[in-house]
Amino acid sequence: MAYRARWACLFLLLTVLPAVAADWRAALPTAQRLGNGDFTWFGLRLYTARLWTAGPAQDWNQPFALELLYHRSLSRDTLVHASLEEMRRLSAGTVSAQRLAEWSEAMAEAFVDVRPGTRIAALYLPGQGSRFYVDGTLRREIADPDFARTFFAIWLDPRARDAQLRQRLLGLAGND
Repeated sequence: MAYRARWACLFLLLTVLPAVAADWRAALPTAQRLGNGDFTWFGLRLYTARLWTAGPAQDWNQPFALELLYHRSLSRDTLVHASLEEMRRLSAGTVSAQRLAEWSEAMAEAFVDVRPGTRIAALYLPGQGSRFYVDGTLRREIADPDFARTFFAIWLDPRARDAQLRQRLLGLAGND
């Protein structure tokens, strides 16, 4: 009897796993990790970032994914505010206040309060926009190519706040 119960559990596990694993990787099945690194703030490790690409380099004309594994608890509002401030800084006044407000609302729907172990992955889709996954589940799609490019620039633009993390994500420096 215990033997049958084990097989039944194994069968259930195998039928549930594909649904659980069908996160951003389903849209980018050939993805390989290009680079990774930690983001720290005043000596506190906030998250580990990983950049996944289908080719040997990050290319704005090809889909890619950025995965953040959080090591600290942060509120959704903190994540939205920090993202919006960096997007505002990098866009240097070229994005209207109304558009930034729309992006803020979209990010508030895409993000959650995080705690250690929470994983948020963002999928960049050139010419389409982006998708946000929380712990492997699609949370929000934002069909705005300008938003997507500006959001991912937080980590990938040459003017990114953390130049060393950018270098690590792009595979241009040693990875952790």
